[in-house]
Amino acid sequence: MELPPHLRQAVDAILEGTPLADIQRAADLLSRRYRSETRDGRLHVGDDLAAKAYLATRLPATYAAIRQCLDDLAARHETFTPARLLDVGAGPGTAMWAARDQWPALHDATMVEASAAMRQAGEALAQNAWSSISWRTMSVEDGLPGIEPADLVTLCYVLDELSPAARDTLTDRLWHLTADTLLIVEPGTPAGWQRILAARSRLVALGAHVAAPCPHQVSCPVAPPDWCHFSRRVARSRLHRMAKGGEVPWEDEKFAYLAVSRRSAGADYARVLAQPKAASGMVRLKLCRSDGSLEERLVTRREGSVFKAARKADWGDAL
Repeated sequence: MELPPHLRQAVDAILEGTPLADIQRAADLLSRRYRSETRDGRLHVGDDLAAKAYLATRLPATYAAIRQCLDDLAARHETFTPARLLDVGAGPGTAMWAARDQWPALHDATMVEASAAMRQAGEALAQNAWSSISWRTMSVEDGLPGIEPADLVTLCYVLDELSPAARDTLTDRLWHLTADTLLIVEPGTPAGWQRILAARSRLVALGAHVAAPCPHQVSCPVAPPDWCHFSRRVARSRLHRMAKGGEVPWEDEKFAYLAVSRRSAGADYARVLAQPKAASGMVRLKLCRSDGSLEERLVTRREGSVFKAARKADWGDAL
């Protein structure tokens, strides 16, 4: 997956003239903070250079992950066409761009972001593309006073920066602000999955219906050391490769996510939880089933249409 051309061009315009060495140093520091899940009271992106490093190295991957989550959500709720978005911990507006790409009719967005550098980057990116955006300067831990409910509420790559108590409070508040659907995305690590599980349990107890990725409402059947996560391949631009010191023209962004709705999808399906293993005349699938169980399913050529579907299946697909 790549950034939409108009977004890519806007990013390039912001980065133009910034020395590559400066972006590389800032990107390295940013990466170390994200990987260690540093919580020291400081914002990960606290200045203009850090924001540029984020645009160069993290935006393509987070966009791809969020876009995939929204695609899965849309497949489960085909009639869902949000008109208003609330993005909490919005960064430079990544979820906004992904949602607009999924639902072109989306026309109104409220963006909550504490980092002035991220807000300025987001405003610059959206300058000629969005007509109705409201940027709100506040920490997600402040209770989101004065924020109105929205059809689609997103919280992407934020929970890892909060204490457990703050996560619970924010989860409750976001559900209160959700008119229809709430999407939470976290890094695809065991710790990220645990944060998703905690939010899932809390939201189900509040009456939310799980829309994706789980095909059921019961407790997650995946047990450590395994964890539920997905992956999206991201195309790297030349600047992206140089900023990260890599040569491969792509990277795989691993993520965990949860989409819940005030409406029940009522569908009977299974989710592919790992890369399918294909051999001559057979495909082995790891499935999470609608009854809440895990299944290692061996599909053979003798199963006809089921085998054809299994051969086309990819990690994360719904069958």
